[in-house]
Amino acid sequence: MTILINVLAFVCFAALCLLVVKIKNVVGDLSRAVRSRQHFLSNRSSRLRQWMGLEGLLAETNKLIDSCNNYAEAHKGRLNQLEATLGSIQEAVIIFSQDREIEYANESARQLFRQGDSLKGLRLESVLRSPKLIEYLDTYSGDQGYKQQQVSFERQGTLLWFEISCSRVREVTEMDEVVTLLVLHDITKLKRLEEIRRDFVANVSHELLTPITIIKGYTETLIDDNELLTAEIRERFLKKIEKNIQRLHMLVEDLMVLSQLESKPGQVKLSVDSLKELLDEILENYYSRLNVGKQKITLIFDKQVREFVFDRFRIQQVFDNLIENVFKYAPDFTELKVEVSYDEASETVQCSVTDDGPGIPEKDLPHVFERFYRVDKGRSYEGGGTGLGLSIMKHIVQQHGGNVSIESRLGDGTSIRFSLPYIQTVPVTDEPFD
Repeated sequence: MTILINVLAFVCFAALCLLVVKIKNVVGDLSRAVRSRQHFLSNRSSRLRQWMGLEGLLAETNKLIDSCNNYAEAHKGRLNQLEATLGSIQEAVIIFSQDREIEYANESARQLFRQGDSLKGLRLESVLRSPKLIEYLDTYSGDQGYKQQQVSFERQGTLLWFEISCSRVREVTEMDEVVTLLVLHDITKLKRLEEIRRDFVANVSHELLTPITIIKGYTETLIDDNELLTAEIRERFLKKIEKNIQRLHMLVEDLMVLSQLESKPGQVKLSVDSLKELLDEILENYYSRLNVGKQKITLIFDKQVREFVFDRFRIQQVFDNLIENVFKYAPDFTELKVEVSYDEASETVQCSVTDDGPGIPEKDLPHVFERFYRVDKGRSYEGGGTGLGLSIMKHIVQQHGGNVSIESRLGDGTSIRFSLPYIQTVPVTDEPFD
């Protein structure tokens, strides 16, 4: 009897151990399914699961896994959409932690600050090296609202301006951390345009004020002291008034030309024309002004340059401006050379006007194409120049798709060069050629 009891006890114990092992296997399979987010598909006996009452639990677990997978896919899709959206905008977007470690940067930010390389994990200060920006973020601490400010910092020798805004966002994580969303809108071009506009208004005001003041002074004298002035003095005053009126007229005309060139519609009117014929016509007007025996004009024209596309009226303005400048500012030149050649590598027509006059100081060379810039201000005023000629010339060439440059040394003459695309058929488009 004792032996029978022991046998039964052993059998029960073995059955219990086997049951525990099977339950452990089922639980292990269930645990792996949850971790891997895959359906529970154990090949264990379904009778065992039914006996243990696990069928309902396993079915609900599979539903939960499906739900988690669907949520993960939807979340991934939303993240991809967010990445695509942030990646396509021009503003630089950076998200960083409370320790100012960058957690996310869109494509604009990566291109702007790291030439496309990742910013994740870097300290914000190492990327945006701007004391003003750091000061802005310090003052923003504790402020949960929206804040906007303009800051500037230098990158590769260039001063950049940004309109920045930031806001605090609480992450939906177990840590429940707060991150900062920083948006930087590049306003560098706007700042430069504002500066150009201010300078332009100041320069125009100055240019207009000088002749107006002279005209006003002589006019008041003629009115107030008319009876005391001799006929000779009155005539001299009237000539001064006429000269300054002409100067005002030239200035207004040049400003109108510049305004037309900077406006989009009808910048250049293209046609296939002969540059050689145009230059022959232009130079014909200047031969009579030469000091015979002491001055000459030389035209060197490359035969490879045949008729091509350009605006005849505007290019005439360019050459007239350059040649007139030689007569005006280098009147003692001995040779004025006009050269035209074809550059096969760039498929452009290279043009230059060179003189052997007094030249231009090196410090002035970077500024000669700026509006109202004069190398010799006294001589420019006496010659009636407006200071807009080379600026107009540069605009015309650029609107043809070309470039301008200048070479000069004091006492060794000046050479102004420009290029034009060598295109022999007019582009079929309603848009300006640029």
